[in-house]
Amino acid sequence: MAGSPSIPAEFAVFDGDLDASWTERYLQMPSLAVDTEAMGLIHGRDRLCLVQIADAQDRVACVRIGLGQSTAPNLQRLFEAASVEKVFHFARFDVAALAAGLDIAVQPLFCTKVGSRLGRTYTPRHGLKDLVMELVGVELDKGAQSSDWGRVDELTDVQLAYAANDVRYLLPARNQLETMLRREGRWELAQRCFTCIPVIAELDRMRFNQTFEH
Repeated sequence: MAGSPSIPAEFAVFDGDLDASWTERYLQMPSLAVDTEAMGLIHGRDRLCLVQIADAQDRVACVRIGLGQSTAPNLQRLFEAASVEKVFHFARFDVAALAAGLDIAVQPLFCTKVGSRLGRTYTPRHGLKDLVMELVGVELDKGAQSSDWGRVDELTDVQLAYAANDVRYLLPARNQLETMLRREGRWELAQRCFTCIPVIAELDRMRFNQTFEH
């Protein structure tokens, strides 16, 4: 039976960017879980509103992105650091959102949705809720998914808890997926897929559809 999300070991909310101390502690980690919230799904029209980060020690930071903001130097340094793997669920969207909103070129990365599609071929259910339920044993509440993230100065405790929980279980899920992909002989294929994601995200930003179709 799946359990409910626990309380994070540490939780902090920042305006505009991470502070120096959290940036440095995150830079010491081999992998970080990352997610974003935006006003919608169209890059360039729907602005980036929130960036969530979690590490293996369950230290969670939410960074509120202000209206008209276009840079976040500490986030950029962290997300472009070659020594830190950034783990997303459906990285294609988040990588494009970070590039469009803050001019950040994320690298290197791992996408749990791509990993799930390559490894969990026994199921069509590759959403975050189903993935975390099976691999981590935690049931996520997705009730706040469709809400007004643009009111960054007035985000509710429910919204912030939802945002935090969306990243807190990505790292254990990522590790389970790696084990599965290695077992099935698809780990190298998955890694090659991850390197393609920034290109696909850029095509999405430029409104190219079906680029690889006949």
